[in-house]
Amino acid sequence: MADTAAPTTLNAPRTRRPDTWDPARRDGAQMMADTLAQWRSMGPKADLWVFGYASLVWRPEFQAAEQRIARVHGHHRCLHMWSRVNRGTPERPGLVFALMRGGSCTGMALRLPHDQVEAQMPALWAREMPNPVYDPKWLLCRTDQGTVRALAFTLSERSPNHTGPLSDERYREIFTHSCGRYGSTLDYARQTLHGLRAHGIEDHALAQLLRLADDLP
Repeated sequence: MADTAAPTTLNAPRTRRPDTWDPARRDGAQMMADTLAQWRSMGPKADLWVFGYASLVWRPEFQAAEQRIARVHGHHRCLHMWSRVNRGTPERPGLVFALMRGGSCTGMALRLPHDQVEAQMPALWAREMPNPVYDPKWLLCRTDQGTVRALAFTLSERSPNHTGPLSDERYREIFTHSCGRYGSTLDYARQTLHGLRAHGIEDHALAQLLRLADDLP
């Protein structure tokens, strides 16, 4: 029998306002516990939808029961978060994508069945929140099959990991030199562009940004 989605309420769970945007002062375990409690409040058999906008699109590391192209309004994808381990170093910080307020974003809504959420959440949390930088939020995702409420890992402009505006020269410097535990910022950005295109999603802003590195290997 095909695995079908359990009904999930579209009402947003009640979330806490962050006490601080400094990841060093945040309790990541408590944030995960709060997120699980919010998911449980969505119904006794609710599946978990996760909104992927960057590496979750091309390397989710969990088996989604369903994937849908999804659009979120009110947030946009941007290469505006410092990475000093995964895609850079403290001496040459790299960048990773963030989901920030304003505009809209097309990505993938990934469904975890209800009976797998408790087991899968620790691994998802360790991947997305090894340092509790992101703000987990429940965003409406519009898909061709209907609207779902999905967990998304967003970034506040108040976060110390937010880069603020970057010049073309600064991006090119980062694309040329910044490399961390999982590879370079440039490879990560290119993989994200290619991963989105594999699903028929075109991010014109990202494509334009990567033209700064057209002459780089």
